[in-house]
Amino acid sequence: MKTSNPVLARLGQAAERERSAGYAPPGQYGYGQPGIPQQHPGQPGYPVAPAAGTMTIDDVVVKTVALLGILGVSAAAAWVLVPDSLIYTAWIGAAIVGVVLGLIISFSRIANPALVVAYAVVEGAFVGLVSKAYETAYEGIVLQAVVATFGVFFVMAMLYKAKVIRATPKFVKGMIAVMAGLFAVMLINFVLAVFFDINTGLRDGSPLAIGFSLVCIVVASLSFVLSFKEVEDGVRMGLPQRYSWTAAFGIVVSLVWLYLELLRLISYFQGDD
Repeated sequence: MKTSNPVLARLGQAAERERSAGYAPPGQYGYGQPGIPQQHPGQPGYPVAPAAGTMTIDDVVVKTVALLGILGVSAAAAWVLVPDSLIYTAWIGAAIVGVVLGLIISFSRIANPALVVAYAVVEGAFVGLVSKAYETAYEGIVLQAVVATFGVFFVMAMLYKAKVIRATPKFVKGMIAVMAGLFAVMLINFVLAVFFDINTGLRDGSPLAIGFSLVCIVVASLSFVLSFKEVEDGVRMGLPQRYSWTAAFGIVVSLVWLYLELLRLISYFQGDD
């Protein structure tokens, strides 16, 4: 099955290689079916099957919930254990490590559950520290952002299921280009702000900052469509079960990004009192 997602295509190739490690049980790939000559292991052309179970939507749901649970525990631990005097330093460190792990996972040719779990732990610490800082400044803002985040997620899930929004090849390519551009802008802004103390106006509550956050929120919301499409294609391609961790990782990344952008946007309208 063809897919417009280059990462998924690589995973599909890896899954195809894995199929060469096992044999098909009766009833699969035509073996053992009426009217089809039966073959036996070792014979030329004998069909092969995955060495492990294939990925399902239920697998992705379970892994996503598990990662969110790990992320939540890590966030709570960071909130409680990291002293206020070290929040900023730990915040920056967790952000850098999280970006590095995220890039490794995204461009890896294999599914690595250990790396995905490590990302959830590190990103949880980052989210917890950011949330604590915002909650200290604006009481109740974290709950508002969490509710809004999952509200958007479920709306996008319903729109995708109803086929109101479809992940066409043009949509996928456009989204990848836009997300890459936004990531580059945010990375440059981060470096300028942290290491050179330069304010670009993208994160200071100005009209420009509000507009930029709105763009990020729209793109983060639409990124769920890519994740849903990735899950569907992965199931159809028969990827091994462990690749459900990679699919769950994509959903968690979008949720975290959307949450942080909503948190920031809400803070712009809280006022100084």
